Parts: sequence; structure tokens; C-alpha cells
Amino acid sequence: MIHPVGLGLKNHSTPRIFIAATRQNDGKTTTSMGLFGALKKRFEKVGYMKPIGQRFVDVEGIKIDEDTVLVNHTYRPNLPLEAMSPVAIDAGFTRHYLSKGDPAEIATKVTAGFNRAAWEQDFVVIEGSGHAGVGSVFKLSNAQVASLLNCKVILVSRGGVGGPIDEISLNLALFEKYGVEVIGVILNKVQKRKIESLYPFAEAGLKNLGLPLLGVIPYARELKMPTVGQICRELDGSWLAGQQSNRKLVNRIRIGTASSKTVEQLFDKECLLVTSGDREDLILSVLGADLERFEKPIAGMVLTDGLKPPQALLQLIQRKNIPFISVNMDSYEVVSKIHDMTVKTEPGDQTKIDIIQNLYEDAIDIDKIIDAAKPPLQTTELNFD
Repeated sequence: MIHPVGLGLKNHSTPRIFIAATRQNDGKTTTSMGLFGALKKRFEKVGYMKPIGQRFVDVEGIKIDEDTVLVNHTYRPNLPLEAMSPVAIDAGFTRHYLSKGDPAEIATKVTAGFNRAAWEQDFVVIEGSGHAGVGSVFKLSNAQVASLLNCKVILVSRGGVGGPIDEISLNLALFEKYGVEVIGVILNKVQKRKIESLYPFAEAGLKNLGLPLLGVIPYARELKMPTVGQICRELDGSWLAGQQSNRKLVNRIRIGTASSKTVEQLFDKECLLVTSGDREDLILSVLGADLERFEKPIAGMVLTDGLKPPQALLQLIQRKNIPFISVNMDSYEVVSKIHDMTVKTEPGDQTKIDIIQNLYEDAIDIDKIIDAAKPPLQTTELNFD
């Protein structure tokens, strides 16, 4: 249990950096993880926290932000989960706050969480919750939290020049309002072939805002590829076989309308084959194929319409290490839901975690960030009147 220590910040010496973004899903978590991995190569003890969490899981009766669970599982910072994720925003949180909430109480939880997460650490990575204004309804926007915790900020934005820099400018204004220094910008998800031509223009545009470009992160398709397990949960499906391969990445979706003679064309490129559960011919074609000759063989099959193969065929399916999922939706619903998924890196997705660490190690100057992130000597208190 964390005991509130008041709004006066006890720890103002531990180096820290606050990761914010211009929009949702711009790459705060991947940036936080990439920086954490790079920092671990330079410091023995690196802390992490996500002060305000909006997507959470239940861990032993405590609501813990899911990104905190990911970082904890990946890097084992040896910190209490409730310190790294002090405030979880559930469905009724905002209405309750507007009725009778106390902003000082929430701020105290955030401060106390930081003091514990930063205790005896060499550096702390603090992940925000979206753009600078998220959380304003309860007087703890990202800009206010960064001010409260005496942080400097890195802004993460999508790649580009015009639109992204406009968005950066808007976010910058709110951070400046609360006296928070933005030390620079990381542009994320930029096509490799465009990085060289983008760099000088992005650098010039950011210079007009008084901000340096800290790095350009190449787009990695694998990070947006869902796993078979994520798809099963999204579709509320049930496993028929192959659950042990639930972390297989899915590169593309194909609807199994082909005949059994031509279906082999769909077996490559980490494809997920979606077909009606009564297409026994296609199922037998998959089971009988020599999948080892493909560089990236089929990721699995989704059997639709609530139809399941007969028992004898189910027994054959269960002898293979191929994911088979049964769902009650039709093929169109399945493809639509998968297309609309928000894909997040999850604990244990080691392939994606390795990609993230390599991308950031190669694309950013971590030593420059460490030097720029040194906190000012003065702390800031928020006025909740």
C-alpha cells in the first residue's frame, strides 16, 4: 500500500523524462519501452511509471494500467505495481470526480507513486496518457502531471512535416503554460524510404518552434501485426487447437473462398485463413500440406458461423500445431473486426519487444536525451483552487 506523502515533491534529484504524444496511438508505449531498454544499458536501476492509466487489467484486486504490466513483465524493474500505476481511470471515474472528486487527492497519489517508483533509481521513464491535454477534466492533464513531477518532456508524433508540426505546436503551448520544458521530438512510424528526405524539413520545421528533432523511428509492420491470440480474444473465439502457438504474428487475412486445389496459394506470408467451419475440404488441405517448405507458413485458421468440423476431423486438427479458432460471426464480420483492431504489444511478445529495442537504439541519441533530461533544481506545486 502506498501512503500519500503530500504534494511537496520529496524527490527532485532523480533524472526523469516524461513521454507524451500529439495523438492517441502515436507511439508513447513503444517510445517508453525503447528508451527504457536503452537506459538499462547505461544505468543499473531504471524506474517506470504511468501516472494516469486509461486501459487497465485487474492484478490481485488492483486496477493496473496494461502498459505498466507490459513494462514490468519485460524489464522487471522490481517496483510495486501500484506505484508504477497509481491512478486507473475506469468508466465511472470522471462522473464521480465531477460530482465530488478532490484533485488534490489524485495528485497526492501520483506524487506518492513517483516517489516510490523513483526511490534509489538512476533514471525514471514516465509515460503519459495521450496528448498534452488528456486528463484536464480532473485537473491532471499530461502537462499538469509533468509539472507536478518536475519533468522535462519528449513529444512523440507521427511522421510528416505540416500536420504533425501543427499538432506539436498545439501540445507545446499547453506544456509551456504549466512551465514544462519540452526537450525535443521523436517522429514515429516513418517509412524507411522517406526518412532521408523527411529529416531536413522536419528538423527545420521543429527549429521554428525551438525544438530539436531527437530521432526518426522507421515504420515496422510487425508492430502492427496482431497475434493469433489477440485475434481470438477480439473475436470472442474459442480454441479448437494450437493455443500454444497463440503468439504467432498474422501478416494478412484471406477469406477461404478458393477451391481445395488452389488453396495452397494462401499458405505463405503468415496468412490467417478465414472460412466457414463446414469447409472440410479446405481444412484437410491445410492439415495435409507440407507447411515447412514455406518461409512464413500459415498463421492459423478461423472457422466461422459457429460451425465446427465433425469429431473425426477435430481429432486430426488437434494433432497439428496449427492454431484453429471457432467463432460465431460470419466471414465479413471477422475481417471487419480484425481490420479495426488496435494492436498493442503485450507481455511476452518477445519478437516485437526486440524490434522496438533495436529501432530506438539505432535511431536516437540516448546520451543526448539523458543529458537534456536532468531536472531543474526547483519543484512546482499546482494550485487546485
